[in-house]
Amino acid sequence: MAGHSKWANIKHRKAAQDAKRGKLFTRLIRELTVAARAGGPSPEDNPRLRAALDKALSANMTRDTIDRAVARGAGTDEADNLEEVVYEGYGPGGVAIYVETMTDNRNRTVSDVRHAFTKHGGNLGTSGSVAYLFDRVGNIRFEAGIDEDQLLEVALDAGAEDVIIAADGSAEVRTDMAGLVSIKEALEQAGLMPANAELEMIASTSAALDADGARSIIKLVDTLEELDDVQNVYSNAEISDEILDSLE
Repeated sequence: MAGHSKWANIKHRKAAQDAKRGKLFTRLIRELTVAARAGGPSPEDNPRLRAALDKALSANMTRDTIDRAVARGAGTDEADNLEEVVYEGYGPGGVAIYVETMTDNRNRTVSDVRHAFTKHGGNLGTSGSVAYLFDRVGNIRFEAGIDEDQLLEVALDAGAEDVIIAADGSAEVRTDMAGLVSIKEALEQAGLMPANAELEMIASTSAALDADGARSIIKLVDTLEELDDVQNVYSNAEISDEILDSLE
């Protein structure tokens, strides 16, 4: 969608800042633990865990920290009782918002999430109210300057579902969940090194926003992402590069 790649890049720069503060590490450790609990400790048999491992290593997390998180998830005597809870709702302009959390206290988390929605003109909905608008996919991102023809050839030969080239020259390779690891490896073997690769929710429809709507949605997403229990926030907001440039 228009503006998607650029907004995604802005969010990834924010993720790098989070890593410096240590907040990203907390989220990565939670993801490693829950992924290992849900699908087992072997990354070869657990695509979600493999994606989490790659992301943790890219953030310069030590192997010892990673191994402890995986072991905690695979064990039966965990000190914490984290559970995954999804919250759904609508932001200004009818934008669908899908929020993934990991929490040991549902009451605290739902209160914080509801407050964020209300503060920025949104409404927390019921389970399933927006989930049908999103699909879980593998997304492999490349910075501008990638050889587009080679990327298309290698990605599609490896089984990718789609390759999206943005106006700024950045690119995204879409895969199904199971193919994320193998397609990423095929691209790397061809000398195409991605900026990042992860499982995420992609909207099947979009909601175009003007400058005021974009400003409100960005504030809502930022507020949600700052909550300790929130892992990921997805939306179907469509924000043009021109509007993004005017807000920076």
